[in-house]
Amino acid sequence: MRWIALVLCLSLAGHGAVLAQDKQVPDTREGIALSFAPVVKQVAPAVVNIFSKRLVKQRPVSPLFSSPFFRRFFGKDFGMQGVPRERMENSLGSGVIVSPDGLVVTNHHVIGKATEITVVLADRREFSAKLVLADKGTDLAVLRIDPGDRDLPYVRFRNSDNVEVGDLVLAIGNPFGVGQTVTSGIVSATARTQVGISDYSFFIQTDAAINPGNSGGALVTLDGRLLGINTAIFSRGGGSIGIGFAIPANMVRTVVNSAINGQAVRRAWSGLVGQSLTKDLAEGFGLDRPGGVIVNKVFPGGPADSAGIEPGDIVLSVDGRPVQDLEALKFRIATGELGLRVKTTLWRDRRKLEVSLPLSPALESPARDETRLSGRHPLAGSIVANLSPALAQELDLPGAWQGVVILKIQRRSPAHRLGFRPGDILLDVNEHGIEDVGALVSALEQTLEQWRFTVSRDGRVRKLEFGT
Repeated sequence: MRWIALVLCLSLAGHGAVLAQDKQVPDTREGIALSFAPVVKQVAPAVVNIFSKRLVKQRPVSPLFSSPFFRRFFGKDFGMQGVPRERMENSLGSGVIVSPDGLVVTNHHVIGKATEITVVLADRREFSAKLVLADKGTDLAVLRIDPGDRDLPYVRFRNSDNVEVGDLVLAIGNPFGVGQTVTSGIVSATARTQVGISDYSFFIQTDAAINPGNSGGALVTLDGRLLGINTAIFSRGGGSIGIGFAIPANMVRTVVNSAINGQAVRRAWSGLVGQSLTKDLAEGFGLDRPGGVIVNKVFPGGPADSAGIEPGDIVLSVDGRPVQDLEALKFRIATGELGLRVKTTLWRDRRKLEVSLPLSPALESPARDETRLSGRHPLAGSIVANLSPALAQELDLPGAWQGVVILKIQRRSPAHRLGFRPGDILLDVNEHGIEDVGALVSALEQTLEQWRFTVSRDGRVRKLEFGT
């Protein structure tokens, strides 16, 4: 081992000697003065600190009550009957001003369920902020502060589709609460889809140092444009190891535009269900490499259906951008402009085919008809709703375009004790199919000694039986 190390050191030393001959000392004032300072001066005033507070109720729990021995005999809620105590929980993050009249974008997880949000500018001015729009699916939130009759510094968006691996970037935020900090790096990757941070997993990866407190801060290019919102890091010990992730500006712009228009976030949807194309599947379809999305199911009358896309087709690209997997397809569709059509390249019968896919929002039909269930039956204590493409998209239930879904379940209710879960899709009750909430309510009005339910959970059909 020592011999190998010595060889390596000698090799590196020799290589360094060669490189040293190519390096030159800057011989002009301009060469010496090369700096990121002009970009920082332009952008940093628009990057803010965000302090949020929320009131948390917590029941006092003795370590004795968490013992598996006691819980086995007295139930999992044993010891949770004490009077709840209230405490104020604080969190710290960063944000970016994206309009001169006071719109601020940050991460959803920075503000959470905050009851009080304060935005502090780089010049130390403080503003009370109002939550305009929260989008948990993308982990983004839009706030508004009132600057009075003065315009605020802000950052313009960059087209994040045009960034390339190797481009220089700056990350600006408030790591660990030490104050505004700027770090530099490069774009390490442009389409990270297997990160699992949000429902739309499509991130820009950078090696610019990002640490706790940077969440919601700016990732900017050297022209002073916003490339993304810093969101997460890959870390083994809580600090930066050079693997950070930012939500691309094109996704951020979609959420901000919805906030400007005073609407809930409206995204285009594809109207199809698919799976990523693996190496083995690619060979079977006559493709020489993996990459793409196999269409498994198409919603009748939806965008994919009207474009002529069929089950068995493989989506290769959208608007000229390659689609490597299902997450990439979701991102390309969701960031498209509603009302337009995009050229979509398919692989069908071992040849390429181009179709025009309309970008339209998911249908909100039938109406949700949210209903709280009560009475003497296993589903008492749950809130259910009619499924539609829009609700399925919101709950990230691909292909669950009809039926009845459980939205919420009250703690310690019959539905909670019997193991029902939010997201369960109710298919039938005592062998009677459930098409909508009305049919479910009617089925539960019976007085029975035995109840049988068929539910779809995480894509699997389960049979549940309960006695009264």
